[in-house]
Amino acid sequence: MKLSIVSTLYKSAPYIDEFCWRAGKAARELAGEDYEILLVNDGSPDKSLDIAIAATERDSHVVLIDLSRNFGHHKAMMTGLAYAKGDLIFLIDSDLEEEPEWLLSFYQQFTIENCDVVYGVQERRKGSTFERWSGQWFYRLFNALTGLELPENIVTARLMSRRYVRALLRHREREVFMAGLWHITGFFQKPQVVRKLCGSETTYTFSRKMSLLVNAVASFSNAPLIAIFYLGVFISLLAGIYIILLIIYWLFFTKPISGWTSVMASIWLLGGLIISFIGVVGIYLSKIFSETKRRPYTIVRQVYGR
Repeated sequence: MKLSIVSTLYKSAPYIDEFCWRAGKAARELAGEDYEILLVNDGSPDKSLDIAIAATERDSHVVLIDLSRNFGHHKAMMTGLAYAKGDLIFLIDSDLEEEPEWLLSFYQQFTIENCDVVYGVQERRKGSTFERWSGQWFYRLFNALTGLELPENIVTARLMSRRYVRALLRHREREVFMAGLWHITGFFQKPQVVRKLCGSETTYTFSRKMSLLVNAVASFSNAPLIAIFYLGVFISLLAGIYIILLIIYWLFFTKPISGWTSVMASIWLLGGLIISFIGVVGIYLSKIFSETKRRPYTIVRQVYGR
């Protein structure tokens, strides 16, 4: 098979029919009838499942992978890629903020530059001021803490070669952060500037972004653990200097030190640091706990149209 188009469904009911029609039209221009559209239902609470099943009955190119529950956007994407059969795989969101017609311009650049991946990058992030600000700082903090250089404002849409997807699927983490996996898989990747539409309310709230940031950093870097060590050394040095100053004070001055405030401040400071340090170590232990269980990152309930 020449082409697979992979997309996930979550609260996607209003967009499925138009997405399948537009994606199929673009696919036929590129691959004739040698293509498939893979939809992964990630436990969507609306009518997405029923509409997608109807789409598989109308169009033999549409395949629906119904997950047993909601596992998360990134894990659903990995499941769709695992089921894709095409020599080229086009991954894209189904909410039509990313246009299925990008496939053709991506393929043109893919062919001219002979690369393994062409991925979309927004020239300017969509959404409200807070959404743009939080997204910008998400990638800046991630890059600073992990040492990786992820491009800012990337979108889901990307056209990938079969060998790249095969290598990507070799990552078996249970805590999946796709942007990081896309980057560390390597190969020859080229960006294409796109304009993402603003048609639906984002499901990535600030709390979800923070949770994703913590998960991503813990999955790709041990920098927080190293920072704890150096911060502990720094605090120990300060404490040592302070003890020396106290000894000098008692040796050469007779006035007693009124130090209740400084003592209480120090106790609260060190107590907070100790609790936060234990929390960071706990995050890494939870990752180890999750990985050692080796549970599947998704469970497929049924496949329709194949």
